[in-house]
Amino acid sequence: MPHQDQDTSLRHRLGRTLRTPIGVTALTACLLVALVAVFGPVLLGDQAARIDTDAINRGSSAGHLLGTDQLGRDIAARVVVATRLTLRLTLLAAVIGVGGGLLLGVAPAVVGRRLGRLITATVGVLVAFPGLLFLLFLATIFGVGSTGAVFAVGLAMVPPMARLVQNLTASIAGSDYVAAARILGVGRFKLVVRHLLPNIAEPSVLFATQAAGGILVAFSGLSFLGLGVQPPEYDWGRLLNEQLNRIYVNPVAALAPGAAVVLTGLMFGLVGEVLAQAGGRRAPQAREATPQQVKPLDETAPDGDGGALVRARDLRVTFPGGRRAVRGISLSIGVGEAVGLVGESGSGKSLTALALADLVPHPGRVCAGTLRFDGHDLRADPRLGTELAMVFQDPMASLNPALRVGRQLAEVAEVHLGATRAQATARAVDRLGAVRIPSPERRARQRPHEYSGGMRQRAVIAMGLMGEPKLIVADEPTTALDVAVQQQVIDLLAEVREDSGAALLLISHDLAVVAQVCERVLVMYGGLIVEDLPVAQLVGGAAHPYTRALVGAVPTMATDPGTELATIPGRPPEPGEAGAGCPFAPRCERARKRCHDDAPELAGFGPGRQVACWYPVDAVTAVAPAQATSHGAEATS
Repeated sequence: MPHQDQDTSLRHRLGRTLRTPIGVTALTACLLVALVAVFGPVLLGDQAARIDTDAINRGSSAGHLLGTDQLGRDIAARVVVATRLTLRLTLLAAVIGVGGGLLLGVAPAVVGRRLGRLITATVGVLVAFPGLLFLLFLATIFGVGSTGAVFAVGLAMVPPMARLVQNLTASIAGSDYVAAARILGVGRFKLVVRHLLPNIAEPSVLFATQAAGGILVAFSGLSFLGLGVQPPEYDWGRLLNEQLNRIYVNPVAALAPGAAVVLTGLMFGLVGEVLAQAGGRRAPQAREATPQQVKPLDETAPDGDGGALVRARDLRVTFPGGRRAVRGISLSIGVGEAVGLVGESGSGKSLTALALADLVPHPGRVCAGTLRFDGHDLRADPRLGTELAMVFQDPMASLNPALRVGRQLAEVAEVHLGATRAQATARAVDRLGAVRIPSPERRARQRPHEYSGGMRQRAVIAMGLMGEPKLIVADEPTTALDVAVQQQVIDLLAEVREDSGAALLLISHDLAVVAQVCERVLVMYGGLIVEDLPVAQLVGGAAHPYTRALVGAVPTMATDPGTELATIPGRPPEPGEAGAGCPFAPRCERARKRCHDDAPELAGFGPGRQVACWYPVDAVTAVAPAQATSHGAEATS
C-alpha cells in the first residue's frame, strides 16, 4: 500500500503540474521534439540525402523551405533528420555527466574522511578550471568524432554537478535522521539511495535538465569546430558550420540549426522545472532490511542503583584538542521523576542528554565512572528506541522530509522491537493518535512538510513512544513554537508521563516551562552542574549566584514594570577555557580569591539540595540586607 500511495501521489502532482502554463508548454515542446526525432528520419530521410546538381545553393522556395546546400540537398529536411542524432548524443553525454557528478558528489559523505577530502579537493580544482578550456582539453584527448565528443562533453559536466551534489549532501548528511540511520547500521548504498538522494532530488533534477541544455550547446559547438560529428553523419552543429559561409546570402539556412539548438535547450529547462515541482519530494522505494531483534529486558535484574532509574557518575564528554564540553558531572533521576536541566547555551545540557542516549556526534568521546539505566550499563547496552526516548529540539531536522511520517515511526518498531511491517504501521497510527493528532491514519501517510510545527513536535514525541519508554529526554521541545502550542506540548508531556509512568529529563532555557513541568532542577554552567534543588525553591530560594541571576533575568506577571532585570556580565566559557577555579568566578559578584583558585564540589546544602559554591546565598543572607535597610529607614523616621 505505501508504494501504491506514493505512485498515486506522484501522478497526482505531475498531473496538476502539467495543467499549469509551464507544464502545458513543456509537454507540448517535448511531444513535438519527440515526434520530429522519431518520424523525421523516416519521412524525410531520403529527401535529406538526395543530391540535386540542378538545385545547388538555392534560396528559400516552395519546394525547398530553407533552400539547398552545396550539393542541392534540402536544408529543412536535413535539420529535421539531424534532430534524432543530436538528441541521442546529448542525452548520452548528460547520462555520463549526471552519473559521474552524483557518484563524486555523494562519495565524501559515505567514504572515509581522508578519501572524502581528496575527492572534494579534486572536484574543487576541476571546477576552478575554465570550463571551455577543460572541454577542449578533453576533446583533444578523446579525439575527433562522435564518441570522443560524447565523453568530452559528459566528463566536462561532472565537476559542476559533483560540486552541487557535494554541497547539498553536506547539509543533509549532518541531519539527525541521517545520524540515526548510521547508528542503526544502515549500509552505505541504502543510506545514499534512501536518505541522501531523495532529499537533494529537486535541485539536482533542475540542475541536470538545465545542464542538458548546456550540453546540447557544447556538443553543437564541437561539431561546429569540426571536433564532433563527422561526415557523412550530421547534427545541428555541423549543419550550422556548413551554412555559415552563406549567412549573408541565405540567412535562414544558417540560422535554422541555431534556432533548433536554442529552442531545444529551453525545452530542457522547462522539463526540469516541471519535474522538480512534481517529483522533488518523492522518495525512491527501497527494500526494507530485515528487522533486528532486540534483546528483551531482564525484569528480574537486581536494582543496584539505589532506586534511581538513571545514575551517572563523573560523566565527561570531550572533543579533540582538549575541549571538555561536559567536565565530570554526577546526576540521578528517579523512577517517574521529572527533572529539568537549565543553563545558558553552550553549558553542556544537550551533550549530557546525548551522552545518555549514546548519540554524541563524532569525534566526541564519552567516558564515565558509572552510567546506568534501570540497572543496565548504557555503554554496553544502549536503550534508545525501546525504553529511552529522545525528543529533539528541531522536529523538521529530526524527521526525514522525503519519507512519510508513519513510515518513519514504523521503522523504530521494526528495528528496535522486531515488529513486522504491518504491526509497526499499526502501532505508528496508534501512537499518532495517542499524542492527539487528529485523523492519525491519514496523517501517517503525509510527509513532515504537511504538518504544522506543533504537529511535527507531537509526531517526534509519538516516535519516542513507539517503544515503552521509562525515560523521555526532551531537548528544548517548545523552542520556536508559539505560546499556545507550547502549552499544548507541555500538557502532552504531562499526559504521557501520567499514562506511561515514564521519567522526564526536560532541557530548556525557559524557566517558566521547567517550573510548570518538573519536580527538580539541575543547573549547568561551563560543563558542570552547579546546583541541584527542588523546583519549589527555584524562585527565591536558589543558593548559587548563577541560578539566582538566571531567575532574576526572567520577568513574571508580578514584576513591577520599572524593575531592572538582572544581567550577567561577560560570556560563558568555551570548552577548554575553564581554569582551576570556579567556572562562574569571572562573572560572579560574590567571587573571592578562593573562587579563582579552587573549584568547589557539588555538596549538600539542606534537605534535597546540592550546590557547588564556596559562598552560596542562603535565606538569611538574601533577606538580611533588605531587613537592614528597612530597620535603618524606621530609625531615621
